[in-house]
Amino acid sequence: MESNIKTLPGSPLPLGVSKQADGFNFAVFSQNAATIKLCIGLFRDKSPDLEIFFDSRKNRTGDIWHIQVKGLPDRFYYVYKVTGPCQPDMGLIFDGGLELLDPYTKTVCGLEEWSKRDSKVSTKNYYQEAEYDWEGDKPINRPLSETIIYELHVRGFTKNDNSAVSNPGTFRGLMEKVGYLKELGITAVELLPIHEFDETDCKYTNPETGERLLDYWGYSSLNFFTVKSSYASNNFGVGAQNEFRDMVKALHKEGIEIILDVVFNHTAEGGRDRKTISFKGLENSVYYILDDAGDYRNFSGCGNTMNCNHPVVIKMILDSLRYFVVEMHVDGFRFDLASIFSRGKDGEVIFNPPILEMIAKDPILSKTKLIAEAWDAGGLYQVGSFHASDRWAEWNDRFRDTIRRFCRGEAGIISELATRISGSEDLFKSSKRNPTHSINFITAHDGFALMDLVSYEERHNEQNGQGNTDGSGNNYSMNFGVEGETSDGKVLAKRHKQVRNFATLLMLSQGTPMMVSGDEFGNSHFGNNNPWCQDNEISWLDWNLYRENRELFQFWRMLIRFRKTHPIFRRDSFFTGKINPISDLADISWHNQKLNQPDFDNSLRSLAFLIDGKGDQTRADDTFYIVLNFNDTPSLFELPLLKEGHRWQEVLCTANPQGFINNHMIPLDYQLEYIELEEFSIKVLLEA
Repeated sequence: MESNIKTLPGSPLPLGVSKQADGFNFAVFSQNAATIKLCIGLFRDKSPDLEIFFDSRKNRTGDIWHIQVKGLPDRFYYVYKVTGPCQPDMGLIFDGGLELLDPYTKTVCGLEEWSKRDSKVSTKNYYQEAEYDWEGDKPINRPLSETIIYELHVRGFTKNDNSAVSNPGTFRGLMEKVGYLKELGITAVELLPIHEFDETDCKYTNPETGERLLDYWGYSSLNFFTVKSSYASNNFGVGAQNEFRDMVKALHKEGIEIILDVVFNHTAEGGRDRKTISFKGLENSVYYILDDAGDYRNFSGCGNTMNCNHPVVIKMILDSLRYFVVEMHVDGFRFDLASIFSRGKDGEVIFNPPILEMIAKDPILSKTKLIAEAWDAGGLYQVGSFHASDRWAEWNDRFRDTIRRFCRGEAGIISELATRISGSEDLFKSSKRNPTHSINFITAHDGFALMDLVSYEERHNEQNGQGNTDGSGNNYSMNFGVEGETSDGKVLAKRHKQVRNFATLLMLSQGTPMMVSGDEFGNSHFGNNNPWCQDNEISWLDWNLYRENRELFQFWRMLIRFRKTHPIFRRDSFFTGKINPISDLADISWHNQKLNQPDFDNSLRSLAFLIDGKGDQTRADDTFYIVLNFNDTPSLFELPLLKEGHRWQEVLCTANPQGFINNHMIPLDYQLEYIELEEFSIKVLLEA
């Protein structure tokens, strides 16, 4: 190959490898490198066929090293070797003997087979031109007010043998379930990390079996432009990229958006005791936040923290987001531990961080959903104050905790409950946002599954190999008298009713709802509330439960359809409480067992509220009365008076195992002044 090779100075942009009319351009950033060597080969497991040194006079513009190479085949492997000062206390740790990944590579080779990495062979960058026919596909751009998010793990969604797909645990396996997702009615899937990661990089073992555990979740990115190769049935080269695109296209055809969970707050390189893969070896002092001794500041809880407000890192993150929007047709992003974006070069909290402004105002991302997990492991909590731009939505953990606490029967939180149900105005109105910016959730990948939330009062993470000390110890859960699995029909009936309660409050609260895959049919993690390292039946969806708990699935399906049908439950403005002259009703009014007596300061465990849809001229709808009784005994609730000729109709009751599964309403007597509601249950009434 060397006899055909010629080099030219090349160009500093774009970063990474780009195919030119005459050869390939390589460009990589390093501020303090002394030399950079490009090693190119035709075979991953053999020595490079070609080694080219960058000339710092000809092949460097500012801090970008670049070269154009003519005579290369269309497919090749490459790595960088970089020398420079080794002064760890200054954050400089160059080592010319290490093979480094290109931060802008689109494919990393060596991790194609899940859990079968050969540790003796290094990962390498791989270049192959990826041609793809999108057949006219475009991102959907659905507004948040019409969005229902479904969080899932690509592998775990279909890995179980009972998933009945031909390609379990892959993007193609997910494609085989698109019909199921459409039937359920969700509008967006949010995928746990799909950037390339090394699942074998886990130090824990199962204390019961001695088995080495895996980094199953993948919150440990090697690179931000790649697709996880072992999530594809066609896993070599551009196979994973194109299979991902096939999946996106299949979801879009059914009106389902795709949101990626992205982890820009740290990388797989960890702290000083961990290996150098890419960023450390190219420019450690720029990519990471370091202290005065050159050690890694750990606001991520994972050993290092990316220096997200450095211009070079900002550019890389923006380029990654643009790549997945333009080249992969992704509809949105959920940013893990996004408060790290608010930290400066020393870890200090900065006002109006440049990266947040640039993401929010980037013209390519202008229609893309941006969702922040607005806290970090260093204690920075910004829910409701993450960023003033209306481009950012946020995970609302206060909604999660309030709903959990109320549903298990805690008293004294009625005022907080009303605030969460009505869109968390206390958090989002001050930042000139609206209820849709609150991503409401009761469960997420991190924490109990919904069925476990009603089946366990303690976490059971012993198999994680960390002495059952990992995962949250404050879950606001209840087990209805039996810890864990049971065949007691009465206990199971109470648990299923509680699942229906949670589902109803999630879907009928103002805000953008997010649910977790499997919650709709009672999937369990067997009490493990932190199964990040469990690549087995603990984490995989058990599709037998879809068949066994069909009534739960049907309840969720009908509830989602109900939310879509009634715009009053998905307002894009906050309630005002003002009387509308058209209906003579306030847009929302609060009650309890007695009308107009919500007792916000009392110790009650019940609440009722009336939502007037008929007075909303922009979103004309019905008027609803919703009653929540989480007392230990049945309770009577006074009904609002209606105009002559009108009556209340029961739409759903969570005490009924079928809820409103038969899709009919029960008219109540015209003269009825009270209704009785079973303990721990919800009724929804409609004025007719």
